[in-house]
Amino acid sequence: MRIGITYDLKTESPAATGEPDDLQEEFDSPVTIEAIASVFRSLNHKVVKLGDGRELLQRLLDDPPDFVFNLAEGQGISRSREARVPAVLEMLGIPYSGSDPLTLAATLDKDCAKRVVASKGVAVPNGTVLYPEDALDTVVHPRHSFPVFVKPAWEGSSKGIRAHCVVDRPEDLAPVIESLRRDHRQPILIEEFVDGDELTVGIVGNSPPRVIGVMRVLSQLREKRFIYDLEVKRDFRRRVRYEAPALLSPAESSALEHAALYAYQVLGCRDVARVDFRLREGVPFFLEINPLPGLNPESSDLVILAQGCGWTYGQLIGAILGAALERQRP
Repeated sequence: MRIGITYDLKTESPAATGEPDDLQEEFDSPVTIEAIASVFRSLNHKVVKLGDGRELLQRLLDDPPDFVFNLAEGQGISRSREARVPAVLEMLGIPYSGSDPLTLAATLDKDCAKRVVASKGVAVPNGTVLYPEDALDTVVHPRHSFPVFVKPAWEGSSKGIRAHCVVDRPEDLAPVIESLRRDHRQPILIEEFVDGDELTVGIVGNSPPRVIGVMRVLSQLREKRFIYDLEVKRDFRRRVRYEAPALLSPAESSALEHAALYAYQVLGCRDVARVDFRLREGVPFFLEINPLPGLNPESSDLVILAQGCGWTYGQLIGAILGAALERQRP
């Protein structure tokens, strides 16, 4: 089979363009693309690297592959940017891996995803969305108890999430919001800070999907309050200890797995996703779901989780591809 890979590559330093330094945080490196391509070649597939944007459109029109393995995150700040490539592939009748345009748009909008998941009975942090036209003095509402967590509403890969995004006092809220508005130019989500363990659940497959495992993210340093923010992720070898599989009670593991599967299914995810939670007093609070999880062979959370649970990199990529191909069969 001739498999095309769609992706966005990190290019020049955002500092050179005057943009925030996390502008391309979601984008992939050539190392990741080649690692995935190597797995496909080992399975006797021919690989075509398609990229994204106008070049992708031309390549699809000129010489469409049999199947597309989609990693493209999309450029810009639109909440539908992750849905563009799947929408084009559906229009052209080219089968592809991963979730469809509706799911990718709904999950990138963190507030939308929370509302959908809450409809299934999964606990979510209470929150408010501040839109660009909303005045800052409308933010502090009696239902907000501090600390709160403040983040861009339409981003992934911890873009915009730094240590100062946990705000302990009402008087400190406005500067954080103003900073995020300036850098990310989109609505801002303000939600209760759930003080508890940081956990992520990996899922692959369809009908039914299965849990790869649960991973707990722990600090290697003596930090008063651990936040798995962007700076921590960039320095993960020094600052983070990954516990996979997570050493939880049977009841906690079961609650997390069920909540993750509920989220996966109610949001319409396909083939693969990683679901993030905070666990407080045995209750998993859904934070977000990533149906386009990073697949860097050394640094991506899903890969680290899978390896901790006994999967090789080849087995993980092969399982995602296998689930997608099985789904295409009549």
